[in-house]
Amino acid sequence: MEPRLADGKWLTTEDVAGLLHVDPSTVRRWRTARPPQGPPFVPLSERLIVYSAADVDAWLRSRRVDPEKVTA
Repeated sequence: MEPRLADGKWLTTEDVAGLLHVDPSTVRRWRTARPPQGPPFVPLSERLIVYSAADVDAWLRSRRVDPEKVTA
């Protein structure tokens, strides 16, 4: 069973950008790409987008490459 999103930590676009060491415009570009890229997000209003910290963590884990498990 997935944890309740309402119980978790929420991050702004700027928070996610800082965490990933990218410019906020990069996170915005991921979000507006077709199809969307980057971690899942929640548009609370036209100007306010938030990201669940758990979703950002899961997205990072999904992109993780373990060299020991990569086959040639």
